[in-house]
This record gives sequence, C-alpha cells and structure tokens, in this order.
Amino acid sequence: MYTADDPKSVERYSSAITLSDMEMFIFPELLFALVLANIMSPRLWNWRSDPWFEETGKMTLLRRVHRLKQYIMDHFFFNLDLDTWGLTTKEKELARFSPFISPEVLAQSNALFGYEGDKYYFDSDIRKHFGLDKYTSNVIPYWKTETLEAMEAFRHKPGYATGAGECVSLSTLYAAAAFIVAGVPLDDIFLMATPLHSQNYFDVGSGILTNNRRIVTKVMWFNGTEISARARRALENEPVTIVAHRTGHVHSVYQPATIDPESYSRFSLELRSFLSTAIINFEVLANFLRYNSKIQRCFQISHTCCGKPRYIEAEKVFAYEHSSKARVSDNTRDLLLHEIEEDEFYPEPVPGRLMLNELEEFFRSTRVSLDEPDTIEKLRAHLHHACYNVEQVIQELKKFCRTEPRLPDARDKQFNAKTPVSLEGLTSAEDALNTIAALRESNECCDLAFSAFRDLSRSPWKPFLKAALERNPVSVNGTKELSVDAAYQLLNSLPGESIYNEPFRIAQPDEVWNYQRGDGLEKAICLANAIRSKNPDAGFAIENRGKSLSLIQKGGKAYNFASKKSVALPLEKDFIF
Repeated sequence: MYTADDPKSVERYSSAITLSDMEMFIFPELLFALVLANIMSPRLWNWRSDPWFEETGKMTLLRRVHRLKQYIMDHFFFNLDLDTWGLTTKEKELARFSPFISPEVLAQSNALFGYEGDKYYFDSDIRKHFGLDKYTSNVIPYWKTETLEAMEAFRHKPGYATGAGECVSLSTLYAAAAFIVAGVPLDDIFLMATPLHSQNYFDVGSGILTNNRRIVTKVMWFNGTEISARARRALENEPVTIVAHRTGHVHSVYQPATIDPESYSRFSLELRSFLSTAIINFEVLANFLRYNSKIQRCFQISHTCCGKPRYIEAEKVFAYEHSSKARVSDNTRDLLLHEIEEDEFYPEPVPGRLMLNELEEFFRSTRVSLDEPDTIEKLRAHLHHACYNVEQVIQELKKFCRTEPRLPDARDKQFNAKTPVSLEGLTSAEDALNTIAALRESNECCDLAFSAFRDLSRSPWKPFLKAALERNPVSVNGTKELSVDAAYQLLNSLPGESIYNEPFRIAQPDEVWNYQRGDGLEKAICLANAIRSKNPDAGFAIENRGKSLSLIQKGGKAYNFASKKSVALPLEKDFIF
C-alpha cells in the first residue's frame, strides 16, 4: 500500500497516473488497475443506455461481444502517434526503474529498451518500425495508456473524428466493457501483454481474443485473412510478459506471482486449445494458402463452365476474395469462381501447378491429424512438388495449425495468491466505486485503481504531482517558446471544462494540452509544469478560494484560474510543491 516516505511506493503510485507501457511492464499490477478504473467510470456505464445495446439482453454472450466490438470500432481509432504523449530518454527511465529491475533484463524483454522481437516478425529495425529512427538512438516515446475519458477526448484533437487509443488502452477498455456492457464474467477475462502488444483472452465458448479494436474467434484465428494474421503476430513471435486477472498477475521476469494458480492453469489450457487445431482438412489447407500467399503460385483451381472444364491460377482466385463474400476454402467457392470473368480462365490445366480440387478429393477420403504422423506423411506425399520445399511447407502448415504461446512458466514462479477482485452484482458506476473502495485494504490493485482513475479525493497528491512535473513533455514542448505570462494567457483562454466530469478527478498537464481544455486547477498544474521546465528550482503554492484558485510562484506572482473542482488540497488551504 502507499507509503508517502517510501520512494519506491511513490514511484509505483505515480506510475499509476501516467500509465505508460514501460511502467506497466515494471509494475504489472497497473494493467488490471486501469481495468478497474474504467469499470468505475460513469462514461462506460452510460454505454449500457445506448440504443446500440438495447436488444443485447436477448443475445448470446458471443453475439453481445460482437456487438461491443462494433461499438468500439465505430467510436475509437487505433492511435500509435509518437507525438501524442511526447518523448523521454532511455537514461532517464533506466534511472527511474533501477531500484526495481536491472537494465539487462529490461533490454531483453521490453521493446523500448533493446528488445526487437522475433526477426521473422520484424524485417526492419524496431526503431524504424515505430517511427523512432528520426530521433537519436536513446530517445523513446511515452506510450501512455489512456483512461476511457482520455480516449474519448481524442475527438477534440485535430484530425480525430472520434475517440482513439493505443493497444493497451483498447485492451483494458475491452476488458472493462466486456464485463459491464456485454456481461462477460470477470473471472473469464484474462489480459496478456507482450513486449510490443497487448491482447485479451475471454473464456467464452471456444474462446475470444481481442486485438486492438477487433476481436478474433477461434474460427477467425485459422481463416488466414489479414485480420487474423495481424492478431497472430504477437503470440506467434513474442513471449507473453504479463498475464493479469481478477485474482492477480504473473510476470515473465518476476518470480513472485499473485494470480490464482488454478485460474492461471485454466487460462493456459484454454488459450492453447484456442490456438490449436489438430485436424487438417481442405478448409484448413486453403486458409493456410490464403495466409501463406507466396506459395499460392504453385496451385491452380479447376472449374466447369458451360459444360466445359476451365482452369485458373490460385492466386487470382484468392485475390478476388477481397471484393467478395465467397471464399476458396468453403462451399461458396463456385460462387466466387462465377464472379470471375471468362477470359481469366484457361481451357487446359496450367503447367507446373498442383490442382487444389484433387487435394480436396484427398481430404474427403483421408483424415489428417497433427497427432497422427502417418496421416501427415500421406499429406506430404500429395503436397510434394518442385515448386517449393515440401518439408518447409509442412512445417509452416503445422505452425499455422498449432501456435504454442510463450507464457510465463508456472514452474518458475512462487504463487502467493491475494484477495481476488469480486464485483458480482454491480448496478452502477457508484456501486462499482464503493465495491472497489471496500477492497483497497486487502488488494493493492484496487488501491492503485483510484490513482489510475485520477480520483484525488481518494488517492495521494504526491505521486500525482510527481507525474505531472516529471512526465508531461507535450505541454512543456508546447509552451517552451512562450513567456510564462503568455503561457498563462493561453491556458486561461482554453475552454474551462475538464475531460473528467467528476469534481474529484483531475487531468494531467499533457491531457490539458492535447485536448486544449481543462478546469482551472488542471490549468494551474499545467502552468506549473511549464514554469518548472524553464526554472527547475521553481516552487509553487496553490491557494483555493472556493470557485477560483491562484497558482503562486514562490517569490513571484500569482496566476488566477476559475475552478469547479471540489477536491481538497493536501494542506487544506494551500500546498507547496
């Protein structure tokens, strides 16, 4: 729990404010803390009153999740703009985290400190992949994870028609919304973080993965489309560094684990089942060809038109799938072929290509299983061709059919289960807040949730101010060419509305700057951040006068702001920082 005179505790709770990806890696309990913060948000509970969800009570759980997916697709963009939350340096962040983890371990498992992922996944330098190549090698971005309110506030930024968020923001939003809006039991929601991505697994039916704004079912996982390929990348090519659940978390680097061992075992088994299909049939093979397009050129498809046989290259037919609902891999193939113009076909077989139709006949008479080597041998014989290395194709097909996730190894962990988060029967955001508050003493994740929630009536000021004055570079950069008086005039001219409606929730300076709005208290802290960047030794006091307040620079002038926030300042009338 929070201890004001313990620098490690202050750093942990301060990280719950900024919620950057690297902070979540260091403090894995923050991942579920943000889920709880979103569960407490009245904005999320308001979704339940949206007409889009009016009929969901009559739907199956799977259909409700699909309904939720479309709502998120319609209301949020995926955002990974490096300029949104600004930049820092490796040296600065390594100094912050040195009491918690060694630089060597960090470099092996976190994308911002040296990890480059599997070379199969990244065919170019990781810094170029994320647009960091335009900066010096020690510069890294603050990939801050947004609260729901900050995600929705993107609509105030130029170029954004709706809300937005990065992958961890979307995964934590999905987890909270699946519970509150779609009715997925909290016990069936697991969050997964890899060095470069964040996804969820919902133990619903045969399983559901979330991937940024989309969801992926088991059928979709094996359909070979670009959407499923994108979902596959992280789990095929990266280790899972964190698994978070209502019972706790497990981390690839840390030996202690707080997740319930039985829950983690269930998750591990269910995820492996989701990522595997033992039976290889024609549909699976055709999906594999869709996924592995480089070998499509080795196949052709035959078709009867007007009583005559016709032949066409497989890659041409797969290309037509992009504008059609029909597929090569199922019983709609004839419909797809009828959509193709006659002059695309040949009257004779295309030389040097395998006939997919003959393989389809093979699968009708032969059961092929990954667990039965003799059937794999039969398939190998039918796939043998000079166009490719059949051994390599068989290995790639096996990998397509069975992904082995690199999860934290339970055998290496010391499980020490904590009090789980139990939120059954919630009826409102206020009910959620009170229930989570009641768990704060026994569950640190619940305690951290109030800092992530930006609730300054129930969380400490010191970590909030530490984050505000140390990790808000966008507002600093925006005001660096302005005098203090000019920065004050500009901030005071912005709309006086906070992105957080509640009087006790306070935005950080970069949220004020990015969304060009804020309550007077938020503007005052933003101005303090700007002044501190110009004068690192500057001290401040804030004097609260009810509906207005003054930021008083020590030994300098006062800057007045109107404020609707009713949160109490640490020392009743004023505080110095």
